[in-house]
Amino acid sequence: PAYFGGYLNDNFVQTFAALPALGAHEAYTLARNSFEASFATAHDKARWTAALDAHFRQAAGWIA
Repeated sequence: PAYFGGYLNDNFVQTFAALPALGAHEAYTLARNSFEASFATAHDKARWTAALDAHFRQAAGWIA
């Protein structure tokens, strides 16, 4: 987002670097909430959420 003065992924990485207590569960929740709160179409939200779920199922072995 422009108000952070950077790119979304950079802000995501910096947040987790600054707050080491945050882990995979928080990353999943933050990403999922960003999809749900976006102005994207319902189709895109569903597609992105499915991709997120698939990644966490494969990489972390769980879904929140």
